[in-house]
Amino acid sequence: MNPQTQAILEQGGVDVTGALGRFMGSEALLERFLKRFLQDETLSALQAALDAGDAEAAAAAAHSLKGTSGNLSLNVLFERSTAQLGQLRAGDLEGARQAMAGVTEAYTAAVEAIRAAYGEG
Repeated sequence: MNPQTQAILEQGGVDVTGALGRFMGSEALLERFLKRFLQDETLSALQAALDAGDAEAAAAAAHSLKGTSGNLSLNVLFERSTAQLGQLRAGDLEGARQAMAGVTEAYTAAVEAIRAAYGEG
């Protein structure tokens, strides 16, 4: 991976070294999965569930976001979604709602970095 692409991804919260480890060193595979992440609608589902007060659906979405971000080494998003999932599992819907700003910030940073790194619209 060229240093510029790596720097862009890392600024967006991607642990490139960790991600490449998960993808057996394949930059092409990592790129494919990061681009696929751009189509992920879990954040929208999470926000909708929180807006509706549906803690069960919110927990399912947060769990999915946690898993995806962990697998892709989107570490900031992983940490924030893990914390939010903990709040939901503890029955703290209001805390999870308040945590949404941080989750959204990390998600947006990752998406913007992926787009900048790979020239995706």
